[in-house]
Amino acid sequence: MEKAALQTIAEWGFWGYGAAAAAYALLATLLVVSMRAKDLRALSGVLLVGAAIVSLLWSAGVAASIANLRGSLEASSLLEVLRDGSWIAFIGFLVTRPNRFAKRAPGEAEPTLAQRMPTLLWVGIATVAATFLIDIGRLLSIEPLTPSIQFSARVLLSIVALMLIEQVYRGTAPDDRWSIKFFCLGVGGLFAYDLATFADAMLFRRMDPELWAARGFINVVTIPLIAVSAARNPQWSLDIAVSRRMVFQSTALLSAGTYLLIVSAAGYYIRFFGGTWGGVLQTTVLFAGLIGLALILVSGTWRARLKVFINKNFFSYRYDYREEWLRLTRELTEEDHDESFGARAARGIANLVEARGGALWVRQERSRYERLAHWQAPLLRDDSEPDGGALATFLQRKEWVINLDEYRAAHPDYGDLELPQWLSGDDEAWLVIPLMLHDALFGFIVLLPARTKIGINWEVNDLLKTAGRQVASTLAQLHANRALLVARQFESFNRMSAFVVHDLKNLVAQLSLLMSNAAKHRDNPEFQDDMLDTIDNAVDKMKRLLLQLRVGATPADEPAPVDLQDVVLSALKSKSPMTPRPTILVDAPGIRTLAHRERLDRVVGHLLQNAAEATPSTGKIEVRVRCEDQSAIIEVEDSGVGMSEDFIRNRLFKPFESTKKSGMGIGIYESREYIRELGGQLDVHSRETEGTRFCIALPLLRPAAVA
Repeated sequence: MEKAALQTIAEWGFWGYGAAAAAYALLATLLVVSMRAKDLRALSGVLLVGAAIVSLLWSAGVAASIANLRGSLEASSLLEVLRDGSWIAFIGFLVTRPNRFAKRAPGEAEPTLAQRMPTLLWVGIATVAATFLIDIGRLLSIEPLTPSIQFSARVLLSIVALMLIEQVYRGTAPDDRWSIKFFCLGVGGLFAYDLATFADAMLFRRMDPELWAARGFINVVTIPLIAVSAARNPQWSLDIAVSRRMVFQSTALLSAGTYLLIVSAAGYYIRFFGGTWGGVLQTTVLFAGLIGLALILVSGTWRARLKVFINKNFFSYRYDYREEWLRLTRELTEEDHDESFGARAARGIANLVEARGGALWVRQERSRYERLAHWQAPLLRDDSEPDGGALATFLQRKEWVINLDEYRAAHPDYGDLELPQWLSGDDEAWLVIPLMLHDALFGFIVLLPARTKIGINWEVNDLLKTAGRQVASTLAQLHANRALLVARQFESFNRMSAFVVHDLKNLVAQLSLLMSNAAKHRDNPEFQDDMLDTIDNAVDKMKRLLLQLRVGATPADEPAPVDLQDVVLSALKSKSPMTPRPTILVDAPGIRTLAHRERLDRVVGHLLQNAAEATPSTGKIEVRVRCEDQSAIIEVEDSGVGMSEDFIRNRLFKPFESTKKSGMGIGIYESREYIRELGGQLDVHSRETEGTRFCIALPLLRPAAVA
């Protein structure tokens, strides 16, 4: 054969083996990412993927040897033996699979792997080992090992492989042969062609170049048959988790690389045949190709199409539910001051089906569903829907995702449903997703059409409905938190108002007592002076109460050093009309603590007021100011009616609990809370008919601390 013809055949061989390497690489990738079953996955998957990878290396090795103009058989002989051995190992595994339907005697153990291995498989293993040794001997140029011996070993290896494939097919139940026949045909075709090739070489003592060059294309033809059987036998897949994101990025990178290779080849062709303008045209084509690639990479439509292609052709299920759930949760819980929660919810649902936008409707207080927010859907009609309308009733009863394209085509699933005109007549609307909270319709989301064509099947419907429930639950929790915040604000205001009303009640009682005594002592100058001081004090307290209503329950100023003796004297002065008249005992002057003067005055005044109301005019009330360890003490003791132990334990410090007919039951509660706020403690000791003693203990303020 002429040298030029041999060169042409070698070139065809290079492309054939290169295509086989690419096909085996694709087969190995598909086997790795196809995860659909668990039984026998580890062993069968490793053997099948191993056979594909070794075949990939063999094909690439032959192609490389052709490119380097080296002897193809000698350079790739060892890889070829490994390829044959890997396929025989996988075929042997299929032959030795335990027969689940075989009848065994009671107590009989399942046969071991060695017992299930037929004699033919042992012959195949021995043949692979012998062929490997022969090839090593040929590479080492051992004289007795001629090419005929090498070809004969290949022929024997092909025959053993074909006989094992026949046993696999014959040992499979007739009803299950549909899943194995393409594999037997594909791998059997490979070994049958090898048998013919090496039998011809053994007969004529030389390798036929055309038969050898065609082996690469023969492998390419048979690989799809192997892939079909792998798809029909999920147990052949590996137990390896490959994320959809990784497949998406790898596919995008591979596609981009292929695109750039095509553009580069076109540029090279233009430069070679373009004459004087070749370089300019090549630069222009390459730049235009790069711009086109950038446009494709940033295009949301192309990304959506690639995702749909990968999900349809690489995975059994369209979605990676873990990834989608985590992404939706992140979108619902992220803090974004520029985007409302409703917009994030619409975006999260829209991204599940690659929709271009969406809007959210939520049930409001007027029993109507009104649009709360939208994401990239400003032109979507903004109409409200009544709670008992046809749309709300259908979503409540069916919990279906409404496909408006099917509805406009009069799909029988929707029956006589009459959607509102603002929705059915809007060409921008595509899907309506119900947001169910328990068994009630909380709202719904309307989506714009997708960036690419997506079939809405049961899987998409279930995912959208489940995501809708999560959105409804999160949105309901958000509304509940806001309502709770408002309720707490009202509670705080009401509580503060109750304290203010309580103080006003005390002032009214004080002024009422003053007015009752005015008729008797109106001409007494001392009484008049005392009355003016009392009224002035009452007006000052009312002003402070109004200020407190404006600024809130917490005082606007910080605690300051106060003298307990001055506080007690001020409180006694404000309670001057009451009887019996309290007496004050101060162990030492200058006992101070950190507090709000007005509030501490109010606490002491409240204790004095309670003591006066519980003590008869013949009784006594004593106020003592003293130091004890690191505490400043104020004690108010009376000889009144006292309180029971049960009342002190269960009712005294509870708000709105009081033994007085006109009492509100919050004065002592407010007093204890303020003393605790200062870091102190309010204790009470009382016995019925014997009197009561209240003890206020506050942190003592030392002169050094004041400085």
